[in-house]
Amino acid sequence: MISEISSKDRQRLRHLAARQMEFAFCRRNDEILRQWNCLAESKRESPTVRLLFSNFMDEVVYSRQECEGEAARKLEATLLSTLVGRELFDDDTPIPPYFGVRRAVRGSVFDLQPRLSRSKNGKGFHIDPVLEDLAAEKERLRGGGFTVDQAATQQALSLAQEVFGDLLPARLIQPSLTGAITNPLVHLMGMENYYVSMYDCPDALHEVMDMATCVYEAFYDLLERQGLLLPCVDFSPVAQESFAFNAELPRDKALATRDVWGFLESQETTAVSPATFGEFVFPYQDRLVRRFGLLSYGCCERVDAIWPDYLSKWKNLRKLSVSPFNNEHLVGEYLRGSSVVYYSKPRAEYVTNPGPLDEDALKRYFKGVFESASGCLLEVAQREVGTLYGDFERGRRYVQIAKQCINEYWRP
Repeated sequence: MISEISSKDRQRLRHLAARQMEFAFCRRNDEILRQWNCLAESKRESPTVRLLFSNFMDEVVYSRQECEGEAARKLEATLLSTLVGRELFDDDTPIPPYFGVRRAVRGSVFDLQPRLSRSKNGKGFHIDPVLEDLAAEKERLRGGGFTVDQAATQQALSLAQEVFGDLLPARLIQPSLTGAITNPLVHLMGMENYYVSMYDCPDALHEVMDMATCVYEAFYDLLERQGLLLPCVDFSPVAQESFAFNAELPRDKALATRDVWGFLESQETTAVSPATFGEFVFPYQDRLVRRFGLLSYGCCERVDAIWPDYLSKWKNLRKLSVSPFNNEHLVGEYLRGSSVVYYSKPRAEYVTNPGPLDEDALKRYFKGVFESASGCLLEVAQREVGTLYGDFERGRRYVQIAKQCINEYWRP
């Protein structure tokens, strides 16, 4: 298997692996781990700040790649991604002393594939519906499901271990479980058709929501039955680019899905009333939430409107996404003094606007965010950034300003 990696590429990968291990055992990482463990223990001491780069991988990862072989480039991209927060931005990304490999999962919740039109250079896309009339075509959605590809998983694990395992051991990791329904459904039928279906064919929509929920429940059952779950703690990834640090879930073994994190969201329904969310989404999410040990919730949707009657009912909720579309002060009031992390996702334009950073405007904005989150467990994750114009120092300065403003405006 190691023959897939040329000697030149192997040397590059081993260099990056050694660098990750160096970062993992440096004093700065110890300080960062203390911050994350404070959050895990509900201590309001040192909020974390990260600048996330999933929307500009071309600038911070792909442009820095040196490997030539396909297998090597995949490993290289993962290693570089782990190091971006520390090397380029000096943010609070924790660095693990191992190379994490996720189990290879195949399948989808519905037995249809979306048809999306993308621009050549843009980040957005247009949905070309493959399903127009939900009531008439709902049977086309049946047949979804998920399986674990054990062979592919072992191959990925063995390759990493053979190339650099003596420097940076490879290990299987357990990411948070997911249960997205409205997102894949909208990708198949379009937003307009989806919204109209709530009025035109509510029974069909309920049937489809139940169908999808059953698919996830069957997958969770499979993971339990085949003993494929692992502890979901510390550096384990939690969807929406966070981590699984906590003081509640088992650290030695995971026998059931209630031993791991889960992640849910429904940003597609952010424009409907709380009552409509409660009718068409909450009952199905609630079934999945009951299967999770801990829950991280939300993407870009408003959560302030659905907190009182719905989200607040989930006692295992530990992270709540607070995007700029929310009344941030109100969410702060909801979460203040609780064990739910205020997972702040600040507005992106302050770092993506062309020209020099407007530091004064940024500080004024951060003042409002961090005063709103005072008294809350706070995790700051700057997402939805499309470009830094290749200027890594711009990102580093942005993180510095965020930290300065936390020190000035956030109060435990």
